[in-house]
Amino acid sequence: MKAHQQLPPPLMTSEPGSFARATIVERKPQIIARVLADGAYPPTITARLGAFRDEIAFGSVQSLNEEDVGGARFWNEQWACYEGCTWLELPWYFAETFFYRRLLEAVAYFRPGPWEGRDPFGPQKQAQEAEDLRQVAEVWVQLRARAPEDLFTALIHAALWGNRADLSNFTVRERAVGDSTADQVNIIIDHTRQVHALLAHVAPGQVAFINDNVGADSLFDLILADHLLTEGYAAQITFHLKNQPFFVSDAMVPDIERVIARLADDAPDEFSGLGTRLRQALNAGKLELATHPFWTHPLSFNELPADLRARLAENDLTILKGDVNYRRLLADRHWPPETPLEEIVRDFPRPFLILRTLKGEIIAGLAPGQAEARQAEDPSWLINGKRGLIHLVE
Repeated sequence: MKAHQQLPPPLMTSEPGSFARATIVERKPQIIARVLADGAYPPTITARLGAFRDEIAFGSVQSLNEEDVGGARFWNEQWACYEGCTWLELPWYFAETFFYRRLLEAVAYFRPGPWEGRDPFGPQKQAQEAEDLRQVAEVWVQLRARAPEDLFTALIHAALWGNRADLSNFTVRERAVGDSTADQVNIIIDHTRQVHALLAHVAPGQVAFINDNVGADSLFDLILADHLLTEGYAAQITFHLKNQPFFVSDAMVPDIERVIARLADDAPDEFSGLGTRLRQALNAGKLELATHPFWTHPLSFNELPADLRARLAENDLTILKGDVNYRRLLADRHWPPETPLEEIVRDFPRPFLILRTLKGEIIAGLAPGQAEARQAEDPSWLINGKRGLIHLVE
């Protein structure tokens, strides 16, 4: 973060009419309702989920009741800063992350017994995987037909627009990859050529993805990773995945293992060879599925733990997918849109690439007047998922 000036305020759930407020008032109760509908939970868990829903609507934010499992002690230290606050008096990012940790406590995710380790979002995630597998198979046929010089660009753009699929965001309905003229115009910052030049002019090295969602999002990450490996842009690729359920559709290691198995064993014929190559890369260590507790913490990227920072610093390129990773780069603060990203993010290991569809009221690195022009043409441009960023910081 910039040390020479006062930091702008964080996005707060208390902001009237904001998307942050709507996520608490509308989205979080909907998420709890879907977990109740899908889970077939016993009365004890059902009661805890109902009480949690009522707390969000009417009560103050409660601490975790668990002993030190799932980082409960750490989370309660973070909660202590907001003891006595309601859910509409919190920094937005803390409110969202603490919601998911509290939900895991309610469904006994860390408690020994029949519900231990059971993903409360599993049914939704697997349904989305099945649906998106069919859709992406059709798109993959079109992508493979591209001329070699065009395929890199097409796959970067597909990895961007695949990020539209987000089960925690009921505002964003579009699932298409995005290959129309309108979609190209809606890439607000497009550094595709610079990314290609970066990877094409160095010896194959290490590339990392800080992944986001299951479904089309991670499928296109896997397709892009396969392309980087087979075409010699990278020698080794790491997927950094969530260590526990988070933001409904965020991908964990078992989710990606399941997708690779499906691609290798029973995917549509259009994916012939892809799953086999990915499985071979996984077995050979050319593709690694990694995790770390930090990925589900309420901390920003300026608070990266030393071990994770050192690991990311080894990469020739780190690709950050999605809105949440972007919010963590900017500490979820109200930066003026024309603030150069390089000035805000001074200590995240470089080079890094942002692939983000806009689903949150935060952005930086725009030209003067660009945000105002977008706002005039579409008041919901920051949250409706129609626009994207391919933003490289070297």
